[in-house]
Amino acid sequence: MLTTYNLKMPHAVYGGDNAMDNITDILKAQGTKKVAMFTDKGIKAAGLFAPPEEAVKAAGADYYVLDDLPAEPSYMAVQKLVDTFKESGADMIVACGGGSVMDAAKLASVLVTDEYGVKELLDDPGRAKKCVPVIMIPTTAGTGAEVTPNAIVAVPEKELKVGIVNPNMIPDHVILDARMIKNLPRKIAAATGVDALAHCIECFTSAKANPFSDLYALEGLDLILNNIEKACDDPDAMTEKNRMQIAAYYGGLAITASGTTAVHALSYPLGGKYHIAHGVSNAILLAPVMRFNEPACRERLAAAYDRCCHEEKTCRTAEEKSAWIILRLEEIVKHLDIPTSLKEFGVSEEDLEQLVESGMQVQRLLVNNPRKVEPQDARAIYKEVL
Repeated sequence: MLTTYNLKMPHAVYGGDNAMDNITDILKAQGTKKVAMFTDKGIKAAGLFAPPEEAVKAAGADYYVLDDLPAEPSYMAVQKLVDTFKESGADMIVACGGGSVMDAAKLASVLVTDEYGVKELLDDPGRAKKCVPVIMIPTTAGTGAEVTPNAIVAVPEKELKVGIVNPNMIPDHVILDARMIKNLPRKIAAATGVDALAHCIECFTSAKANPFSDLYALEGLDLILNNIEKACDDPDAMTEKNRMQIAAYYGGLAITASGTTAVHALSYPLGGKYHIAHGVSNAILLAPVMRFNEPACRERLAAAYDRCCHEEKTCRTAEEKSAWIILRLEEIVKHLDIPTSLKEFGVSEEDLEQLVESGMQVQRLLVNNPRKVEPQDARAIYKEVL
């Protein structure tokens, strides 16, 4: 565990009833003249864009909509959107969407300059400076992108996803409104929910875990383990959906304070080359990586059991408690009907060495893993899910 640590957060987070109304107040207070509204066509088609759009209109500000962003975008696709944003002259960003939309908005917030673009930030993320404030409205309960300093983009020439990390990309305001996730398709709710689950358990077992990350990771883990199934199964389970949204936010805070581990590191090639949805990649790898890590984080997993098991506690030893947590992860993935084999996505044994090579490049996250991951370890983990 780290002995020195810090946590940088958004200026303000708004949740509960009528949370969306705060957008109007923020824009008026800041004297905003023109808003760039980042979203995607799926969000608009689902009717989720209307509430934030009405809140912006109520503030009397002009606005411009940018919705031409593919899922899991490449850095070139994000740069194209950023260039359009720069031409708009907006002095505020409002992002309504999932992780890709929010990550694009965060990058735009530091790219109102001709000194560097997205490609340059891949090599030197530290040079980014905040140019335009951002309001985030997540439409999934999973990515935590509304609070993190990270933006993930695909790099096609490397067949990999790469994270750009800079604290200047931490959003300024966050709106957590459970109405935005009420009608989320079960498949998407499941994948994004397990992404949040991975955030929390990875950060709690990370080599960089600390009291700040533990606070949010453990609370988030407790909320997810005891609410995710009903939140995904029942469209009317608003209490559980609200808890999942808060848990996803906590997971993002945990990432900011510590960091994810080998689950995320080894998932990046799966998204970069095979375009497997990020949450699904993490779901496939979650239990195998945790089994690999278990000898190095058994006491942590046992502590998670003590906190998160709300049924009669029958496990006594740390080993039993740790095994219960890993089994619970597998139960959740199975219940939510998320695939557990890469073969379903066309990945074959012939791809194994390329996956290992690409996964081992993600040292930014592998250094956080509680147990050192060697190429032969990555190979064994990938083989387990082939």
